[in-house]
Amino acid sequence: MDGHAFTLEDSIMCEANAYLMKDGKEELFLEAIDTVEPDNGNLRLTTIFGEQKFVKGRISRLALVDHKVVIEQTEE
Repeated sequence: MDGHAFTLEDSIMCEANAYLMKDGKEELFLEAIDTVEPDNGNLRLTTIFGEQKFVKGRISRLALVDHKVVIEQTEE
């Protein structure tokens, strides 16, 4: 080893960002998503840092290469 400390920047990050469809455009909702799970009619999104957000909607598109989860809200 060269004495270089391993940092987050050294790793390949594979988490996704979640976007809500608003007026036909993708609006960033939450970054660094680790999991998306159904939760009593909602979607529970959890980040790599443990932050959770809930949204009533459905996944309209997954863009895996772009690391995107696009959600269409079903209710406000």
